Amino acid sequence: MPKDFLSVLDLSPEDLVRLLELSRQLKADRRLGRQAPTAAALAGRHVAMLFEKPSLRTRSTFEIAVKELGAETLHVPSEFADGTREPLDDVARNLERWVHALVVRTYAQEKAESMAAAAPTLHVINALSDEQHPCQALADMMTLHEHWGSLRGRRIAFVGDGNNVATSLAQAAALLGVPFHIASPRGYELPRHVVEAAANVARDGAEIRSCNDPCEAVRGADAIYTDVWTSMGQERETDRRKQIFAPYQVNGTLMAAAAPGALFMHCLPAHRGEEVSSEVLDSPASVVFDQAENRLHTQKALLLMLLG
Repeated sequence: MPKDFLSVLDLSPEDLVRLLELSRQLKADRRLGRQAPTAAALAGRHVAMLFEKPSLRTRSTFEIAVKELGAETLHVPSEFADGTREPLDDVARNLERWVHALVVRTYAQEKAESMAAAAPTLHVINALSDEQHPCQALADMMTLHEHWGSLRGRRIAFVGDGNNVATSLAQAAALLGVPFHIASPRGYELPRHVVEAAANVARDGAEIRSCNDPCEAVRGADAIYTDVWTSMGQERETDRRKQIFAPYQVNGTLMAAAAPGALFMHCLPAHRGEEVSSEVLDSPASVVFDQAENRLHTQKALLLMLLG
């Protein structure tokens, strides 16, 4: 297991499988409360939280995860994330003397990478950046395994912006040998280096295919995933993106092109009537709140593997 978790690709396939197995056990044990085997596993440890971006699911699940493992959280004010009051490297070096891990949610991947490099004994976890959202991908894979029992023979389709969520999902799918197809408007595809890096680690010949036609991407897929059309920090592009991405809405018609019983996935928050219709988001096919719940269990497993 590496020192830091900045990308899904920091994990080996074996690490990822082990993390998902541990996540399932932690979920089963949660009903035991303080009698759970891991209730004091991280007693005496401290985890700092530095959030430059607003958060509901990530902050809530990390706080609960830390406490349910017996550790304590330290909230670092968001103004320390911009590096103007104090260089980020120095922030990391200070935190390294007090805490064991840092969970950072930032607008820039390089900020998380810089802090991790500056503090050789501080475990840095990327809780979302402009380029990647690795913690979300862990919960996504756990959710799919819960619903399918096995990932073998399945295929995932992503419809929309080739963004941070799509990047981490493609990486996780590749490590687990799951074919991944993505449809995006021209100019909004997954970056070539992302596709190449995922293809280089793909197990069992798992294919990563990019196209511009959502119907082509979802045809026969077992899960359809989408995300907001405008991410935080892109608000000035909102009106233009709504026009460009309108043909990429996941609705009943698009779901009908997928395999029978296909699941609908979204990392949330969702904008009903934009990237997904209400009929799909609120349908029995939707597993979005299972994904949100599983953020807790996969992040507990991640903390145990990094700090335990």
